[in-house]
Amino acid sequence: MEHRIVGPGPYRATRLWNETVELFRAKMPLRKHRCRFKSYEHCFTAAEAVDWLHELLRCNQNFGPEVTRKQTIQLLKKFLKNHVIEDIKGKWGQEDFEDNRHLYRFPPSSPLKPYPKKLPYQKDVIKFPEWNEPPPGTSQENIPVRPVVMNSEMWYKRHSIAIGEVPACRLVHRRQLTEGNVEEIWKSMTLSYLQKILGLDSLEEVLDIKLVNSKFIIHNVYSVSKQGVVILDDKSKELPHWVLSAMKCLANWPNSCDLKQPMYLGFEKDVFKTIADYYGHLKEPLLTFHLFDAFVSVLGLLQKEKVAVEAFQICCLLLPPENRRKLQLLMRMMARICLNKEMPPLCDGFGTRTLMVQTFSHCILCSKDEVDLDELLAARLVTFLMDNYQEILKVPLALQTSIEERVAHLRRVQFQKSYPEVYQERFPTPESEALLFPEKPKPKPQLLMWALKKPFQPFQRTRSFRM
Repeated sequence: MEHRIVGPGPYRATRLWNETVELFRAKMPLRKHRCRFKSYEHCFTAAEAVDWLHELLRCNQNFGPEVTRKQTIQLLKKFLKNHVIEDIKGKWGQEDFEDNRHLYRFPPSSPLKPYPKKLPYQKDVIKFPEWNEPPPGTSQENIPVRPVVMNSEMWYKRHSIAIGEVPACRLVHRRQLTEGNVEEIWKSMTLSYLQKILGLDSLEEVLDIKLVNSKFIIHNVYSVSKQGVVILDDKSKELPHWVLSAMKCLANWPNSCDLKQPMYLGFEKDVFKTIADYYGHLKEPLLTFHLFDAFVSVLGLLQKEKVAVEAFQICCLLLPPENRRKLQLLMRMMARICLNKEMPPLCDGFGTRTLMVQTFSHCILCSKDEVDLDELLAARLVTFLMDNYQEILKVPLALQTSIEERVAHLRRVQFQKSYPEVYQERFPTPESEALLFPEKPKPKPQLLMWALKKPFQPFQRTRSFRM
């Protein structure tokens, strides 16, 4: 049974879990082992399981070579807790899994995780308001009418309308493109782009669109610095000054502008620990609990790097501005540290790149409820972010241009309906332009002197000449 790429879509984490369980049960080598003078058939040691599963995960394109042995042990602990495996005496659930010679086996049946029942969904993400419809509560029947004193003039008007001489007046509602309408357009078109990239009929099972804030999208697009980093209106949501100084210190190591050159050995490790402690104690991951399934779904597109980058761009626009800013600053620091050859080792047991992924994965992406593969998925996502953070944290220009053109078109349409004469003057049609500016006759091209001269012809004697 070969591993296959699990693409985007709902319940991707559950599908990955079932895929990994099936591969593990189908291909894990089983053999005879002896323990305390007793033989056991069709079993394996904990160390053998760690070795084999670690290699499987590293070679699996759904997870990648960044998977560590520690993460593999954590996954096997979850296998034991969910009765994917059991010890040789049939115990599971409460037992702890360690990387040793303890014997384990597969139970007769390994239950796969069921998929939640699909709820009915609508293909349209958000219904655009009908500009010609009157606002609710303003129909013809609900318009309050003041009592009118009947006189000869009023009687004549009503009589004329009744016999058809004068057309009856009807209330016409003119819809303006309000700020709320513009926000709806930004939200709807952004989610429609994401839905199209993921290739889904609906985002309902991947994302609760009711929780998407259109103001966040607009702020993340327009309120940015020259470097592309989000600028916050509420300064209380900024990173603490001491954290920002520590991040600048490591990002510009050893040429830091904010701090003096350290005077003791291991200073950079203490600074890194300060940053890791702050991000590790966030109440919610930077990519938020609400967007967990959306980002996990995008991970199924990593084989198409350009498409995955575009999908991540749109997902990151949905973040609260303070989260997006913290993510931008963190990813810039992580990338600079990994590329800095002068940076001393920050940990004895890991390389710098692996240390960055393992330290900050949980604070960037995790689920509100315990998900069995969230650690592996977070590591995979952070690795891709580190390699492509400059592109991912940019505003997608194609989306921005499309929405701005849509808003401008709707405003032009509303202006045309409200003020047709003014619109015609400002935006003339080709027919009206032809009337106002008749086509001038095109000047004839000037003849060149050399064009008048005939080409040289040899002298020929004619009849008249002979006579």
